[in-house]
Amino acid sequence: MIWKRDWGLVGRQVVAWMIMLALYVAIIAVASRFLSGAWFYMIIGFVFISAFVQFFFSDKMVQMTMKVRVVSEDEEPKLYNMVRRLADEADLPMPRVGIIEHRAMANIPNAFATGRSPRNALVAVTPKIRYLLTDDELEAVLAHELSHVKNRDMLTMTIGSFAVMIAEMILHNSFFIALFGGDDNENGGGMIAYIALMAVSFIVYIIGILVTQAISRYREFSADRGSAYITKDPDALIRALKKISGAVDAAPRREKREVSGTNSFFIIPAISGESILELFSTHPTLEKRIENLEKVREEIRGY
Repeated sequence: MIWKRDWGLVGRQVVAWMIMLALYVAIIAVASRFLSGAWFYMIIGFVFISAFVQFFFSDKMVQMTMKVRVVSEDEEPKLYNMVRRLADEADLPMPRVGIIEHRAMANIPNAFATGRSPRNALVAVTPKIRYLLTDDELEAVLAHELSHVKNRDMLTMTIGSFAVMIAEMILHNSFFIALFGGDDNENGGGMIAYIALMAVSFIVYIIGILVTQAISRYREFSADRGSAYITKDPDALIRALKKISGAVDAAPRREKREVSGTNSFFIIPAISGESILELFSTHPTLEKRIENLEKVREEIRGY
């Protein structure tokens, strides 16, 4: 296998972790300034408990949300053996293999990987994708998902989304917290606390979204390259991406909207049809991904 560590992704993940650490510090600093007593400990306790749950159980939460049924080799020998062969090629432990049974995904061909490390990874596909793609195209998609596992980028996305979730929670409850949670209320400082909470939480929310979306777009480029390195067939992934994109576009809008909250997990986002700013998108455009794979094709031919 031709495998090249993507130092661009590594560097971006290091920067993202530093930014996320700063965001967590900002959240705790605001809480310590404007909250007192039981309120402060309740918020901090919630942050740490939620972080613990996200770190250790995020893969289980995604699995439950998407109604993934983990299958054995006896149940799905062809799919299982395909994943095992690619995992061996990528020098990875055999991940769990699953079928996505969410009713909204019945007409949407897609696949995703989750798990905080290669040893507890899960690779799952929708039934639709297995009938839409040829074997070499499906292998290219599975290799893309295994590249996410090898790049260990799933944990960065989990931690990043958690920072956004905490900021969103504070935004939704900032007025109530400012009124009843701080000592400044006795000196007429409730409005100051409210404004400060809103401002800091909004900044954390926006920065968190921008950082996670930027990482999400770049990690898709990296996983596309990884798929080409593993299979040595970037054209198979190009064909797969075109087929999946066309089928996703043709899927019912209601179904796409129902699962659009999990866009960052999928190889092609199930957006609901409305235009979105590229800055806030979870994936690069299909055209840019194909251009990226064409460059990898020339690189592979050079070996």
